[in-house]
Amino acid sequence: MGQRGIDENCGVSIRMRMDIDPDRLDWSHLRSFLAAAETTSLSAAARKLGLTQPTLSRQVAALEDSLSLMLFERVGRGLQLTESGRELLAHVQDMGVAAGRFAMTAAAQRSDISGQVRITASDIFAATFVPQMIVEVRKRAPALEIDVIATDGISDLMRREADIAIRHVRPEQPDLVARLVNEATGRFYASSDYLNKRGRPTSRADLALHDWLSFGDADRNLEYMAGMDIHIPREAFKVGSENGLVVWEMARAGLGICPMDDTIGDCTAGMERILGDDLKVNFPVWLVTHREVHTSPRIRLVFDILAEAILKR
Repeated sequence: MGQRGIDENCGVSIRMRMDIDPDRLDWSHLRSFLAAAETTSLSAAARKLGLTQPTLSRQVAALEDSLSLMLFERVGRGLQLTESGRELLAHVQDMGVAAGRFAMTAAAQRSDISGQVRITASDIFAATFVPQMIVEVRKRAPALEIDVIATDGISDLMRREADIAIRHVRPEQPDLVARLVNEATGRFYASSDYLNKRGRPTSRADLALHDWLSFGDADRNLEYMAGMDIHIPREAFKVGSENGLVVWEMARAGLGICPMDDTIGDCTAGMERILGDDLKVNFPVWLVTHREVHTSPRIRLVFDILAEAILKR
């Protein structure tokens, strides 16, 4: 791959030349460029696309010729993107994602993408986020039947009572496939009525003077809070429930302080953050499924749609 009529050191911003017709760009050439950029190897890119190495090399060279740009430099046996290549890569990646969505949607319209897919998520996630995700699933795969199971247990996956789980802890079972799709942020909240009566904490030490709501076992909640350098007495947990929605409604009723995903807490009228931005917790969002995700079109389709939706939320 030689210089294609551009000096990489001239500092000129890369712009599509007026004589490059976007309608005449060959997607196979762009796909070869994308694979080579992602694998940093012509041979690996060729294997990924099911091509011979000479074919893939010719396609990348043809793209460079059509753009009058050098996209790669050889480094040992591998490839390294030039400045031009790096700037163009993000646009081609967007095209790859769009092509993937197109293929998924087309596949979903086929009559064989049907049957039931069972999704399990925590009660809060199932009630607040999953419905809009299912709207997208229904758009792309109208023949699928979706069942939502609101629970925090991973055993439903292991017992094959669910096909896909949305969890905040990565499972350790080797038979499950997990993908980290997002990092969410939680805050601590109490109702304005409660804070008007009991006062607004101004420090972590003040938190010990307030009532707290427990999600499940209070001792486990205490241990978690201590890990955040929040030390409150056991008797501060006056009320609790295993059901997150119930705990949130009790907080709204003025019974104490509890954590909540900030996309929910900040949008709930009458609820206030405790200690503003000084008190928060980050938690992962994992998508978990069986290894059949690689062989079941309907499970893979829903898995990918959920991953896309969670990433955007």
